[in-house]
Amino acid sequence: MLRAGARLMNREKTSLNCVAVDLGAGSGRLIAGQVSGGRLELAEAGRFQTPSFYDAASGYQCWNIDEIEAKVREALASCTAAGPVASVGVDSWGVDYLLLDEKLDRVGVAVCYRDKRTEGIVERLQARLGAEAIYRRTGIQFQPYNTLIQMAACCEQEPRWMDDARHLLMIPDYLHFRLSGVISNEYTNATTTQMLGLDGRWDEVLFEAAGLKRDLMQPPTQAATVLGQMRIGGVALKVIAPATHDTASAVAGAPLESIDEAYISSGTWSLMGIESMTPMATAEAMRMNFTNEGGFERRYRVLKNLTGMWPVQRICQEKGIDDVEGLVAEATTASAWRSIVNLNDPLFLNPPSMIEAIRSYCRYARQPEPESIAQMARCVFDSLALSYKTVREELELLRQCKLARIRIVGGGCRNRLLNQLCADACQLPVTAGPVEASALGNLSAQMIALGEIENLDAARALIRASFAMEEYQPRASVPEVVYQQFKQLACTSYTGGEQRA
Repeated sequence: MLRAGARLMNREKTSLNCVAVDLGAGSGRLIAGQVSGGRLELAEAGRFQTPSFYDAASGYQCWNIDEIEAKVREALASCTAAGPVASVGVDSWGVDYLLLDEKLDRVGVAVCYRDKRTEGIVERLQARLGAEAIYRRTGIQFQPYNTLIQMAACCEQEPRWMDDARHLLMIPDYLHFRLSGVISNEYTNATTTQMLGLDGRWDEVLFEAAGLKRDLMQPPTQAATVLGQMRIGGVALKVIAPATHDTASAVAGAPLESIDEAYISSGTWSLMGIESMTPMATAEAMRMNFTNEGGFERRYRVLKNLTGMWPVQRICQEKGIDDVEGLVAEATTASAWRSIVNLNDPLFLNPPSMIEAIRSYCRYARQPEPESIAQMARCVFDSLALSYKTVREELELLRQCKLARIRIVGGGCRNRLLNQLCADACQLPVTAGPVEASALGNLSAQMIALGEIENLDAARALIRASFAMEEYQPRASVPEVVYQQFKQLACTSYTGGEQRA
């Protein structure tokens, strides 16, 4: 709830215009925002597909960072030409990075987290240091794409890059550098690296274990910090670091009212968790593979990374489907719980064909293969809802008390079928919205830095007052036999032919 003393600054006055650059692994957009008449008003200033490619020299799957920067600058130029802009800030997906040499030129390429170069690295690092020791130091869940794992792979496979590297910048840090000339490592994205200790300092033991130079990183910069200025079209505007991890911005933009509410940032990934003033890095949390990522105002995001809309995005690509809402409507008519899969299995990270991966998994699980694309989508949505149910139970076990509500934010909150399935599976009321949570959290940080909003609680109160949200109540429940089957599937790993416990 809004704390005593938290308030909007100049509530009735029209605030300065800020621009959030919100980059997702699928698409990027620029959203302009200002407060007018006590409401936060948004306007889309640009949108583009996030460009990637396969590097001919290395064979790595990479982000086209030059094209991303060009699209950002082009949209910013349009914004400043249309009217005054006070500031800009960038958020993006976590874990991916760029290297700079002593002349501040790029070293190597911006490798995508879905590239296969990290296979086997997690196991080798755990054997070297011990999984419990790593988790105890960082509170971050083990994922094959964490920056620590990517950097260990880079040291093994590209030693010349590492010899030349003097700075490691996460994707938003790099774009802030390109816009302002300032080198920085923002805190919330730094926590996704699995190299930052729970004490907020870079962990020298982990750097040494991965073969990294400690001076690659700057002391973490807090969200809502003015980094510098940029000029575009003759106009000067401040470059402000928001919570640069898009999930950190999405959680900041989630209109949470109570410590008993969970959130789901729903997009390519589903990030489900709670906000906590202290980390939860116990042995039980490690067993359940929870992560403790940094949040705005040094709050912790105790959450799990779940595969979200990624399988549906890939299915639509394979079938040339543009009408995702139409596909969701078709999936609503498909039989419930006909086929379920463990979407967090490595099989679904980046298969050549998502459709064939789902069919293959269903054969392995002795379930009916989806026959239509609607059944394929329903399989994904049902399976994702079962993941939500599992995480709800685990969060309640960690907290030792019940949750009261789930708030779904981000692009996935428009999926009414999935919202209802979440309410049914978790047996909790669900509030969906706002859609542009990452941009809202980004803009809130900029406005706090500029003195337009007092703090995060005031920002959330403003968001609740500015945007309509949809409510969902549980209507049905998951058949127990279905949920038990799902839990059995979640205990094994299937990679297209080999089953591993």
